[in-house]
Amino acid sequence: QVQLGESGGGLVQAGDSLRLSCVASGRTFSSYHMGWFRQAPGKEREFVAAISWGGGRTNYADSVKGRFTISRDNAKNTVSLQMNSLKPEDTAVYYCAVTTKWPVWDPTHFGSWGQGTQVTVSS
Repeated sequence: QVQLGESGGGLVQAGDSLRLSCVASGRTFSSYHMGWFRQAPGKEREFVAAISWGGGRTNYADSVKGRFTISRDNAKNTVSLQMNSLKPEDTAVYYCAVTTKWPVWDPTHFGSWGQGTQVTVSS
């Protein structure tokens, strides 16, 4: 079982950047594809980005394409989300999770959710 912990969130202004990190425990991290999701108050959890187990394939939601970059370092059991040109509508709690399916955007196919990290973007 993989356990995940997110960090790096904060309060920023529109146009700023943030880098989120998700650290995994367990030896099987490199066996999983990884995803980032977000959930704003009163809204459903939505897909943000995903990266394949080896890092060679990525997927992004249209709303973040060109602004966010997902990456992973299997030696450090870490997946990151570089977020540039942040907008107020990016405000949400961001979660990382694992999956064995590819490609997939449905959060029901992901597991081992972390506790989330809050990102707030002011206008």
